[in-house]
Amino acid sequence: MSKKLLIIGSGTAGLMVANLVARQLRGPVAHRDIEVTVLGERDEYVYQPGFLYVAFDLWEPDSLRRKVADLLSPGVRFVHDRAERIDAAAQSVTTRTGQTLQYDYLVIATGSQLNLTEIPGLEEGAHWFYTLEGALRLREALKSFEGGRLVLSVGIPHKCPVAPVEFTMMFDDWARARGIREKTEITYTYPVARPHTIASVADFADREFTARGIEIETFFNMDSIDAQGKVLHSQEGTDVPYDLLVAIPPHMGDTLGAASGLAEKGNWYPTDRNLLRVGAYKNIFAVGDTTNIPVSKAGSVAHFESEVLADNLVGLLTDGREPGHAYTGRAFCFIETGLEQATYISFDFAHPPTVPTPSRSIHLFKQTYNRIHWANLKAVM
Repeated sequence: MSKKLLIIGSGTAGLMVANLVARQLRGPVAHRDIEVTVLGERDEYVYQPGFLYVAFDLWEPDSLRRKVADLLSPGVRFVHDRAERIDAAAQSVTTRTGQTLQYDYLVIATGSQLNLTEIPGLEEGAHWFYTLEGALRLREALKSFEGGRLVLSVGIPHKCPVAPVEFTMMFDDWARARGIREKTEITYTYPVARPHTIASVADFADREFTARGIEIETFFNMDSIDAQGKVLHSQEGTDVPYDLLVAIPPHMGDTLGAASGLAEKGNWYPTDRNLLRVGAYKNIFAVGDTTNIPVSKAGSVAHFESEVLADNLVGLLTDGREPGHAYTGRAFCFIETGLEQATYISFDFAHPPTVPTPSRSIHLFKQTYNRIHWANLKAVM
């Protein structure tokens, strides 16, 4: 009887795990001794880091899209459907259309989603760039922006932790290039005592923002937005008026976990930070944004976790070998510091990051990576 690996989610983590396993087990997968199935409610993959560039009219949406089927290795089955419930006891997943998919090993890679209802007035009064639709709407708002008060306000938790810092510095550059910076005020708000949760990034942002004349408002947790009066209210009692508000909405996990009795607060799966196992289950794993692991919810984290998990799954699928590879918290994030310069951070559980001096070469390196990301997904790099 064949061994069945079922992966829920057709985003970065789900595709990478499927492709890495399928390439390492090319023969058994081809002969159906091992079945690798990806179950995803979206049949189109969209490269989310590109949303930031769409907002500034630097990229077009079509460059961000690929069909999921075109990104999967030979032998990987794709089921275009939504997972509605995981039955851990029966080792099965029920879908929206009534299918029941069995598994020997399950990988949950359902990512995260915007929680737009937590902050009253958010949908009516704010823009964001965390969805393609939001980025396109923001692009139109920026085209008509001729000066005034731009406010960038951050809700937590959220994925792509450095993206708010990136947007703020890119907007500063963009306003200067358009000749409207002198009549534009920029305010950046953050929920804790510094402008980022990572100390080195906070120090870097503090220096850069101060040098650029960007106002920082800390201890600012978004409470509500008066869309008509254009005022942002905080839980701490601070009011910030705006002409254009760009918000980073708080995120939450997919509802599948709660419906299955597997997820905890925020719909995040309780995940072993090294072996990526969910709770006490030895055959259920979580990877990418959907975990509760205390590490950035970012594409690079999904990438490095997927490599570790794929190696462990290969051992489990072939001879039941216990996982011998551990995820170490590795992450790597580029940080655009304007329209033509960038820096980066690299870190893991044991080593906090430093922030190198921004340069054009790092910016070009990031642009190169953006265009070879598809090869990364296919696990050919």
